[in-house]
Amino acid sequence: MKSIRPKLFGLHAAPSFRLNILLASLPFILLIAAYLIAADIRHQDNPQDKLMPSVSQMVDAVDRMAFTEDKRTGQYLMLEDTLSSLKRLAMGVVIAAFIGLLLGLNMAMFPGLQATLFSGVTFVSMIPPLAILPILFIVVGIDELAKVSLIVIGLFPLISRDIYLTVKKLPTEQVTKALTLGASELAVVYRIVLPQIIPRLIDSIRLSLGAAWLFLIASEAIASTDGLGYRIFLVRRYLAMDVIIPYVLWVTVLGFLFDWLLRWGVARFFPWYHKT
Repeated sequence: MKSIRPKLFGLHAAPSFRLNILLASLPFILLIAAYLIAADIRHQDNPQDKLMPSVSQMVDAVDRMAFTEDKRTGQYLMLEDTLSSLKRLAMGVVIAAFIGLLLGLNMAMFPGLQATLFSGVTFVSMIPPLAILPILFIVVGIDELAKVSLIVIGLFPLISRDIYLTVKKLPTEQVTKALTLGASELAVVYRIVLPQIIPRLIDSIRLSLGAAWLFLIASEAIASTDGLGYRIFLVRRYLAMDVIIPYVLWVTVLGFLFDWLLRWGVARFFPWYHKT
């Protein structure tokens, strides 16, 4: 399988593969070592310390949340929370990407739509999505629609503007030649331009995932009965850091996995993209 790591650009030669792995691992090793040392010091002073749980305490918490059936609900809580959050995240990101693609593509190709919509999209992109979360809860309720809507509102303006700028960078000669050869306007937009910007759309989604997770967890923390954000904010009242830290790490792992899958997808199905 071909590497999806981008080519390095700099003043010195790129490190070897083994050295690159070592350098990439070094920050994580230092962070883990610092945490273990600090946790050991705190537990020596106070064996009941909850702020920095030991590794064994976090392992026990993961076993209880992920691999032990909850007596009240009969569910595996971490699994149910993960599935609920991923469903909301997927729906929000897909809808935002679809809206952003259509708006960005058509605004760039049709000056009339650009004049009509671009200022509005720019205005919406300046609204802090978390600031309108109470409005969403009031207007659409506290069910799934509000959580998905927050992700959509937070992402689609950024994606649409990115797609707009990407289309504007394409050579105008392509459009001119296609029209000269008899292609219709819609054929130019959706058969010539659209395939070229799909990789950039995937990159835009990848770069927006961090914000999508933020909006999701914030909405789940305020009004939800399940989800990763809901669980984190539920157990915080008990200072259950042995649960909170593994949940945060799990969210990070999921985000890293999705980022890697999207980068792999671009490298696998659009090998020409990074070469251009």
